[in-house]
Amino acid sequence: MILANDQRRTTNDSGRDHSPLIRGISVGSATALNMIDMIGVGPFITIPLIVGAMGGPQAMLGWILGAIFAMCDGLVWAELGAAMPGSGGSYNYLREIYGSKTLGRLISFLFIWQLSFSAPLSVASGAIGLAGYASYFWPGLELQLAEHVWELHLPLLGTLQLRWLVSGATFLAIGIVVVAVVLLYRKITSIGWMSKLLLAGVLVTTGWIIIAGFSHFNAARAFSFPPGAFTLSHNFFLGLGSAMLIATYDYWGYYNVCFLGDEVKDPGKTIPRALLLSILLVGCLYVLMNVSILGVVPWQEIAPTGHSNRGLYVVSVFMQRIYGTWAANLVTALVMWTAFASVFSLLLGYSRVPYAAALDGNYFRAFARVHPQHRFPYVPLLALGGVAVVFCFFALADVIAALVVIRITLQFLVQAIGVIVLRIRRPDLPRPFRMWLFPLPALLASVGFTFVLVSRTNSLKQVRYAAVILVTGVVIYLVRAWRNHEWPFGGTPVAGEKVAGT
Repeated sequence: MILANDQRRTTNDSGRDHSPLIRGISVGSATALNMIDMIGVGPFITIPLIVGAMGGPQAMLGWILGAIFAMCDGLVWAELGAAMPGSGGSYNYLREIYGSKTLGRLISFLFIWQLSFSAPLSVASGAIGLAGYASYFWPGLELQLAEHVWELHLPLLGTLQLRWLVSGATFLAIGIVVVAVVLLYRKITSIGWMSKLLLAGVLVTTGWIIIAGFSHFNAARAFSFPPGAFTLSHNFFLGLGSAMLIATYDYWGYYNVCFLGDEVKDPGKTIPRALLLSILLVGCLYVLMNVSILGVVPWQEIAPTGHSNRGLYVVSVFMQRIYGTWAANLVTALVMWTAFASVFSLLLGYSRVPYAAALDGNYFRAFARVHPQHRFPYVPLLALGGVAVVFCFFALADVIAALVVIRITLQFLVQAIGVIVLRIRRPDLPRPFRMWLFPLPALLASVGFTFVLVSRTNSLKQVRYAAVILVTGVVIYLVRAWRNHEWPFGGTPVAGEKVAGT
């Protein structure tokens, strides 16, 4: 149930603004933030990973299917974001879908709990990717100084593994996170123009790659499929699942504006438009960019670097083949610009989620503090940045896999099913935007996410991470609920509210 006196809401029925935050994000700024979050360093550094996963240019299936499932899930976010436009995104949605005083309180807490891991993982992936491209300029950054594998044997779940790496690139990645935190420590209206400036670097980079690639395009090279490339075997689907996991990572970010709902102008219109427009534009850019690269650099050269996890700066090699060293140096700098833009956007969006939970009393009170002068939630920004620094010690491939599996398991699947549950429980809820072809997009998104979870080699490794986070999160919630006499140990549901399914 959505309470009329809920202080987390931005406006009441009279339309007056009660939020301490500033509504300064327009459609253009929201789309820019989404796009720089989506593009980031992902497509530039994961091309070898996705080509290696499927063993040839048929890896483009991963990009195409990823775009389809991103659009389906984007419609889920668009309906929920337009109906409940507050800071916190999924936290608010899950709480209202499953009952704000009952089961929804547990599920929304679990979302914040997993966000404490997945958000810093996402930020760290951008910083690690930037540092990886910097190794094109300074090869010594890739020199490994230390490595350690930590193992913990768990009953029923098996062995939990964590691999720590230390190199020069690790310390550069840490520095990148720190700089992003410093830049975000300011008023939201100053960030709008900054996001557009960062987006300019993103579009220049991708545009140059596409133009250069198609002006030197070799179709025979781009579409030189190996024998049996499309044979529907067990290995084909394992490879497709791995490719789609990487594509899912690369497309994620289209929902970034939903975490800034209290700071968006006319959110009922702005949020759906920014979501769908960013997915459409980025999907086209991804397909064009990857085809153009495969038309210049043979996939047989690209795939081995994905397996070794070293020298992943394929775009630098691409430009060197076409124009020479000067172009390779310039595009490397542009990719690093793009990666930093991603770190910037991720920290901005995710820092607002614990803020909303703290206002709701479902997280630490300190996270609800707003900067007295610049009026932004500064404690979550500093906290998430600090955890991201720790994750910079992990390998990029491990960070991406853990991030995607944890978030699908504990957020995206629950939310995609939840939008259907909310239609049933709250048919009277005002919905400025309604999902097209309901409920088909939500069901397709759920099928795609499930396929990514199970159809991969050694898929249980990351599923164990998600299971541990789930179990520990439930235990922590139950302890807090018992101490505070909250559901299920106390507290009375709001009149008319019930747990979904009862």
